[in-house]
Amino acid sequence: MKIKFLAVLAGAALAATGCVKTVSDTHTFASTWSKDTLSNRYQRTLDQVYQASVVVIQNNGVLLTEYIPHDNTNATRSLEGKVNQKNVWIRVEAVDPKTTQVDVQTRGSWGGSDVDLSHELATEISLQLAR
Repeated sequence: MKIKFLAVLAGAALAATGCVKTVSDTHTFASTWSKDTLSNRYQRTLDQVYQASVVVIQNNGVLLTEYIPHDNTNATRSLEGKVNQKNVWIRVEAVDPKTTQVDVQTRGSWGGSDVDLSHELATEISLQLAR
């Protein structure tokens, strides 16, 4: 009886976890479905915002991947990195020639979200653009 109960409990725990889509159009493990993404818009070109995002990731952690998602044009670029042992995804997308949107998403190794780190990185991107 106890084994069956533990098996049902383990199955429920697995069902409660799953995958979430990242801002860079990939998927990652998630144990919570809480908010993990912040979006900001800047009156700057795509290249300026993208370079600021690269600098912020490199200053705070390790840049793992830079790429252009396949289903988009050159108006969208993505970064993946690790900051404070958390996975970070940044999507930089041109809304129009003078406006760019940045989406910053963070998740821990166990799939939990970290909105505070997303906020910190988004703020540092803003400060990097102000320089």
